[in-house]
Amino acid sequence: MKVSREQKAENREAILKAAGELFRSKGFDAVGVAEVMNAAGLTHGGFYGHFASKDDLIAETLAYLLTQASRDFEFKPFVDRYLSADHRDKAASGCPTAALAAATRTQSAATRNAMTTAMRGHFDRLSRKVEGRNASARRRAGIASWSAMLGAVILARAVNDPELADEILNETRAWIARST
Repeated sequence: MKVSREQKAENREAILKAAGELFRSKGFDAVGVAEVMNAAGLTHGGFYGHFASKDDLIAETLAYLLTQASRDFEFKPFVDRYLSADHRDKAASGCPTAALAAATRTQSAATRNAMTTAMRGHFDRLSRKVEGRNASARRRAGIASWSAMLGAVILARAVNDPELADEILNETRAWIARST
C-alpha cells in the first residue's frame, strides 16, 4: 500500500516527536530505533523510508527540537519559565539543549552542526532581549545568561535533594535578574 506524501510527512513528524521525547528522557544511546517507531505508532520496517540511520535520526531530531524551541520571547518570563521546578521536572518535554547538550559532544558532525546552528540563533535572540550599552555587551550578557540557565537546569536535574534543586534554580534566576 502506497503512502501519500501528506501521510509520509505526518509519519515523519510523528517519528521526530517521539524520538525527541525519548531522547530527552533517556538520552541518545539508551533509545533504539524500534522503540522510537513503536512510540510513533509505526512499524520498525518503515524507519528506513524516512532516515538513513540512527545517526541521521538523531541529527534530524535534534534539529527539529531546536527549531521548535526557537521562538520569540520576552526575557524575564522566559527566564522564569526556564528556571522553574515544572521545567526541571519535565525533561522529556523540556529544553532539548538541557537534556542533550552533553551527549551531543559524542554524536555525528550533523548532530553537532544542528546544535551549533541553534546555539548561534539562540545567542542572537537573547542578545536582542537583554539590556546593555552596546551590541558586544548585550551578546556577552546573552551568552552568560543562557549558559547560567542551562547549567542551572542540568544541575537541578542531577541532584536528588529537592531543596537544593530549588535553590539552584532560584539563585540563578536572582543572579540573572541582577546581572541583566
